[in-house]
Amino acid sequence: MSRALKVMLVAAEASGDALGAGLARALKARLGKDVVFVGVGGPKMAEEGVASPFDIADLSVLGWLEGLKAYGVVKRRVADTVALARAERPDVVVLIDSWGFTIRVAKALRAELPGVPLIKYVGPQVWASRPGRAKTLAASVDHLLALYAFDAPWFEKEGLPTTVVGSQALHVDMSGADAAAFRASRGIAPETPLLLVLPGSRPSEIRLMTPVYEAAAARLKRHDPSLEIAVVAAGTVADDVTARVAAWPFRAHMVPESEKYAAMKAATVALATSGTVSTELTLAGAPMVIAYRFQPLSYAIMKPFFTGKYATLFNHAAGEEIAPELIQADATPVRLADAVGHLLADPGARAEQAARQTAALDLMGREGRDPSEIAADAVLRTIVERRNGAAIPG
Repeated sequence: MSRALKVMLVAAEASGDALGAGLARALKARLGKDVVFVGVGGPKMAEEGVASPFDIADLSVLGWLEGLKAYGVVKRRVADTVALARAERPDVVVLIDSWGFTIRVAKALRAELPGVPLIKYVGPQVWASRPGRAKTLAASVDHLLALYAFDAPWFEKEGLPTTVVGSQALHVDMSGADAAAFRASRGIAPETPLLLVLPGSRPSEIRLMTPVYEAAAARLKRHDPSLEIAVVAAGTVADDVTARVAAWPFRAHMVPESEKYAAMKAATVALATSGTVSTELTLAGAPMVIAYRFQPLSYAIMKPFFTGKYATLFNHAAGEEIAPELIQADATPVRLADAVGHLLADPGARAEQAARQTAALDLMGREGRDPSEIAADAVLRTIVERRNGAAIPG
């Protein structure tokens, strides 16, 4: 090749940053010095050579009301991203997750650089809400890299070529996670019940969920004073979580992200904010209760668009509520404590739920190649197809 392939990767929050870094590594493994990267991302992508022109932290928003408040910032960052693409003239642009931000970038790039192939990595969860977004995406990009087989039909019926790459969360290596060492380092005996709380990774999740988890944990502690509590502080919100938990009226062990998997394997039961973490907990063998709250006005606006029966991916794949889901008005301290308390009190129920969770992962495509490698193949194939198609006389 006469010059290095220039790949633009765009991610707007921590999960996308991790996916972008994995894709960059896979492309470098194939092409070596014949690929260079530009784009927008976080620290993990920066380590792989993607120098972001701005900090993506202020783009991690969820919910319609929160999105309206951040609209000015999002609009400026979209313009910055398009300006970067205009200056760099990449051979392909991969837009990773973050629907609200990346769809705006896609539409702007389609108008600004019509010859550049656009690839969306992770489609919107149209099986859960707003199925019309599948048609919107099909009109805005050339290819979709989907995480799960049940995603593909929604987009393919709108004419969008789709490659199912699988979820990186299904390929997490937990072989080095030592549950016994985690407990020993915190003075938690092997037989002592341990509740692991995972409040989320977005500021809005921490603000809305942490007080609910505190109250639920307090009820559980009153019932069983021997219960130990541990709280995972995701890197992006670690300071906020640590400060909030420090004010709890009972002891809670703080867990840095580096020890997250060991904590998952050590947990008797987990109480988690809905998200990718549910898949990781399943891999660790932890039975869980899932919760989520939106800002009330956002939820009122969004609720009519929710079409899926379940929020948790493995529940959706299985077509049944394996892990209890308590969403919005149902996510009360009393109901959460009752659901967690049932699992804490019944070893048989814990074992059964953990086994059913694990079986559901097989329906999500747990076996297979590394998703980043499949994604890299699809990116290169899309570039070749676009070039060959452009060479054919009309």
